[in-house]
Amino acid sequence: MNLEMSLAEAIAGIDTVRVTGPSNARIRSVACDSRKVERGSMFFALPGEKLDGSRFVNDAVARGAIAIASSNSRPVDISREIAWVELTRGKERRSLALASANFFGHPANSLKLIGVTGTNGKTTTTFLIDSILNAAGSTSGLVGTTGYRTPKGSRPAQNTTPESLDLQQMFAEIRDAGGTHGILEASSHALAMDRLWGCHFAVAVFTNLTRDHLDYHKTFEDYFAAKRRLFAGTGAGAPDVAVINADDPYADRLEGLARRTLTYSLKGGADLVATKLSLGSGGVEFTVQTAAGKIGVRSPLVGRINVYNILAALGAGTGLDIPVSKIEEGVANLGLVPGRFQRIDEGQPFLLIVDYAHTDDALRNLISTARELKASGRIITVFGAGGERDRTKRPLMGEAAGSLSDLVVLTSDNPRGEDPLRIINDVVVGLQKVSAKYRTEPDREQAIEIALGEARPGDIVLLAGKGHETYQVLRDKTIDFDDREKARAILLRKGYSKA
Repeated sequence: MNLEMSLAEAIAGIDTVRVTGPSNARIRSVACDSRKVERGSMFFALPGEKLDGSRFVNDAVARGAIAIASSNSRPVDISREIAWVELTRGKERRSLALASANFFGHPANSLKLIGVTGTNGKTTTTFLIDSILNAAGSTSGLVGTTGYRTPKGSRPAQNTTPESLDLQQMFAEIRDAGGTHGILEASSHALAMDRLWGCHFAVAVFTNLTRDHLDYHKTFEDYFAAKRRLFAGTGAGAPDVAVINADDPYADRLEGLARRTLTYSLKGGADLVATKLSLGSGGVEFTVQTAAGKIGVRSPLVGRINVYNILAALGAGTGLDIPVSKIEEGVANLGLVPGRFQRIDEGQPFLLIVDYAHTDDALRNLISTARELKASGRIITVFGAGGERDRTKRPLMGEAAGSLSDLVVLTSDNPRGEDPLRIINDVVVGLQKVSAKYRTEPDREQAIEIALGEARPGDIVLLAGKGHETYQVLRDKTIDFDDREKARAILLRKGYSKA
């Protein structure tokens, strides 16, 4: 993609204080990481939680940047050959988002964007919407926790919602391939940090709101306020359609913000209500009456929580005016979401499930879903809590897992720079509160081995927290670690075989 534009074109619409230096600069790329600067780049020196981008201005210039955008005033030692764009303080990330959209030719304007936000269920809901769009013959891109996919290819996810610069490039890839839709998980971090600024959403979906990320947002109200931004509009007007889980206590505070609102529920009194509900180990079946007609749902996805996710996707599908038959086909076609209630089968006489659940509410939903399968034996749950994240949720996770499991094997998740034993001790408080039966083992592979060694015919073993992740973040390094592959290897060592 060979793009070039004038500095004036690149910063059109940005709230600036002043621009000094060459007015005829030709911008060949935009960067917010000095390591990615090349000759002709415009470098955005953004303030950060840990690092200030202004520290890297000289590095960017040395690498060939011809324009710098910063909320700091122009330093006296910057060459007069460098254009300096002084940004309004507090609007640096909005400026990056707008400049990125300018540079790639406003690709989001050529797409129908569907944003899904909420604490739990975002990934599965986006996969369902993507499957519905594929059934309808649309070409789409999918951006979220498990990875980023455009018609140009797939790449690993660095964040649930990428930086605005990367996001606009992905939108351009979808547009340039003749795509029509972009589906993305809209994280609270991304909304608070204006990564979606300037994007208009055809559909905004709210799944639920439970405790998470309070290490960043500080208060639950701030966390909700970040989610609310998707429905109030991210600098390009309110969404055309909002799809809201009416069973969540925060639903009322989101209704009426979008041009049109569709609600969904398992309890009644909503636009989409699941009736004739059947839950089993083979999936879910139910019926929904909508303004577009009756939708019959048959899905291999398991559990009540996935009924909510499917209802959210149905709301998005009907909001996009997709034919009922294609909605039904798309839902039925989705058999697996990586690391979301994913079964591992090596011929063992018990169920083994890997799931991304890493909050108390998600653990509660996961274990309750396992209970709905009517297993004849026990539920053994392996989980840990992430390091350098909200400590206050740790005992709540222990309480949730301990109250619903027959045995908990408490271990490490991504301890990062924290002492794994300290994290475990925080969780043990909740386990002891409900008098849970538990064992502790900081080494996650050993913990999985303990759980699989304890399992008997008819039991269900749940490996919670990491889901699709293929790594573990330790104090001084990141190692390869995939719950699914570790579990398979242990089962094979124990002599199990599907043959």
